[in-house]
Amino acid sequence: MTFYPTDRIALFIDGANLYSAAKALNFDIDYKKLLDEFRRRGVLIRAYYYTAIAEGDDYSPIRPLVDWLDYNGFTLVTKPAREFTDSQGRKRWRGNMDMEIAVDMMELAGSADHLVLFSGDGDFRRLVEAVQRRGARVTVVSTVKSQPPMASDDLRRQADTFVDLVDLMPLVGRPRAQAHTPRFLQPDAAPTPAERDSQDEF
Repeated sequence: MTFYPTDRIALFIDGANLYSAAKALNFDIDYKKLLDEFRRRGVLIRAYYYTAIAEGDDYSPIRPLVDWLDYNGFTLVTKPAREFTDSQGRKRWRGNMDMEIAVDMMELAGSADHLVLFSGDGDFRRLVEAVQRRGARVTVVSTVKSQPPMASDDLRRQADTFVDLVDLMPLVGRPRAQAHTPRFLQPDAAPTPAERDSQDEF
C-alpha cells in the first residue's frame, strides 16, 4: 500500500464481507490494531463499519463488537437485517449494505485523498471508478488466497492498489478464538496439572 504522510484516509469496511474473508483465512481482525495501522500511514479522517443487525433478538452475537467499535473510533452504519427461510427450512438473516457504502464513498471522495475499501464484491467496480474520477486513490482489501477467492477480478483491476488480507494478517490479525470448542477437542491442548493427576490415578 502506498500512502503519503499527508494523505487524508477514509476506511470503508463491509463488516460481513471482511468477516467472511478473515474466517476463510482462519484468523480474526483486531480492530484496534487495524485503526492504529492506518493512523500511522496518514491522516485518518473516518473509519466506517457497515453491518446489518437482527432486530428483536434478545442477544445478537455481533452486538458486543458493534458497541466496542462505536466507542473506539469507528463510525457505525447499521440497518435491520431481514429474516428469511432458506431452502432447508433454516432461519437466516440478510442485510445488504452496498448502497450505504456507495453513498458514503461518493460523499468523501472530494475531501479524502485515499479511500480504502474492505470488500471484494464486484458490484463496487463502478463505484471505485466513479470515486477515482473525482481524484481519490482507492485501495481494495480482500483475498484471493481463500477457496473460493473472495475478491472479484474486475474490482481488483479497477482499484489503484489491491492488498490481500493475508498480507495484512501480521499487522491487524489475531488467531481465531476457539471459545466454543471443548478443551478436550482442541488441538494441542496440554492437560492441566489437575487433569494429569486424575490420569495418574488410573
